[in-house]
Amino acid sequence: MPEPPAADPLKLALGERLFADTRLSNDGKLACSSCHDINTNGTGREYAMARHDGSKAPFDTLTIFNAPLSFRLNWEGNFRTLEAQAESSLENPANMATSVEDVVGRLNADPEIVRQFRAAYGRAPDRSSLLDALATFEKSLITPGSRFDRWLAGETSALSAAELHGYEIFKSFGCVSCHQGVNVGGNLFQRQGIFRPLVHAKPDVVRVPSLRNVATTAPYFHDGSAATLQETVRKMAAAQLDRSLTDDQVSALVAFLQTLTGNYRGIPVKAAPP
Repeated sequence: MPEPPAADPLKLALGERLFADTRLSNDGKLACSSCHDINTNGTGREYAMARHDGSKAPFDTLTIFNAPLSFRLNWEGNFRTLEAQAESSLENPANMATSVEDVVGRLNADPEIVRQFRAAYGRAPDRSSLLDALATFEKSLITPGSRFDRWLAGETSALSAAELHGYEIFKSFGCVSCHQGVNVGGNLFQRQGIFRPLVHAKPDVVRVPSLRNVATTAPYFHDGSAATLQETVRKMAAAQLDRSLTDDQVSALVAFLQTLTGNYRGIPVKAAPP
């Protein structure tokens, strides 16, 4: 896992401020941080959250941590860039229910944030600077320093024997076929339920999620239907690999997955409170 990329500190600070700014929503009640809490696991507290329009969210909220390392964004993988995803979120009537133009107008009415934009971009807020500032901050949301990363770097004592056994199962059973690369996933699409049903909600094909910080981001699957890692591991093995796992195998795999928790600004990522 790389360190966060170098960034202009003025753009980074501006992006962080915008990420928590409720003026990015139509009624001033929601910010990006409302669903992506960077003080905990980078996602929402629970799956069954009410959206801006009062409807139930069809997808479990993915963590914003390490999102820049995935080859597509969202469960359906329908965005290639952070800027495109941010603009879509602003315009989605079920979420922010606004537009880039309206947000820019509200920001331009604030002399202090206009000053911050001019310092960072040399001009007042506009579409490109707004989306670039948000993307610049989101690109910084990388969580290096997991025990697995330390082990990969040569710290042999970073993983226990049980965790190493889980890693061997993870590779030998085929989990690594989809969950690989720097983000331990996030770099291909896959069909859900190859040998038996996995989830009841569409779509059948989703972008494979990253397993980084997975121990902190319950519930699991795109519909949030699995409450624990133990349940998730059993269901995945049966549906995707046609395997029935023993209790010891489940425990070993979960132990390995718990080593994938990294650090944000030097502090371990943690689960959101219930």
